[in-house]
Amino acid sequence: MTLANSKIFAIGDIHGSYNKLHDLLNRLPYTPGRDRLVFLGDYLDRGPDSAKVLDLLCWLKKRDKNLIALLGNHEYLLLEFYRSGDVALLPYLRGMGLDATVSSYGNGTNVNLQKLSFLPQEHLNFLQGLLPYWENEEYIFVHAGLEPGVTPADSDMTTLCEVRDIFLTTDHDFGKKVIFGHTAFELPLVTPHKIGIDTGAMYNNLLTAIQLPEEIFFHA
Repeated sequence: MTLANSKIFAIGDIHGSYNKLHDLLNRLPYTPGRDRLVFLGDYLDRGPDSAKVLDLLCWLKKRDKNLIALLGNHEYLLLEFYRSGDVALLPYLRGMGLDATVSSYGNGTNVNLQKLSFLPQEHLNFLQGLLPYWENEEYIFVHAGLEPGVTPADSDMTTLCEVRDIFLTTDHDFGKKVIFGHTAFELPLVTPHKIGIDTGAMYNNLLTAIQLPEEIFFHA
């Protein structure tokens, strides 16, 4: 059931940018219990404060059971490494900024990366509970995007978390407007069928949220 005057606030890729996330949340006219927060994934890596970001997200999730947190490609690859133990994934993870995530926990270098021993259990549980996508009557929320003609339910995880070109370069109507992150733009990308709100917080640019259905943007 949708409450009268309820709004959705979707937030783009955070990448360890705790201060920007804190400031952005303080700017949102968000009322827990009435409105819904949707996080589009990529909470970790590159930025300095992944541990603090996950602490805040876990706290928000306890406070608001309606909060939606999606799986980004950074979390997906990390969990695949944890699940499979495939050491071939480690160079990719390090190239994506895993060392910054480990450092944010202050555990030094004596950690078992494959067992994710640097993560508190609460943080690991949060990551394992991330959703591949979420949709309602008007919108599809996903980290990276979709392939034209393929529903979210029929999409594979690689597409949902990593797709770019085939999604970005076509003007396909998915039946609902797609709200996505993953691909960094200087300013939000707005088209008739999709809105991209990754604005490169980890590249000294903005962290962006969108208020729906009004399509009002907030930045920090």
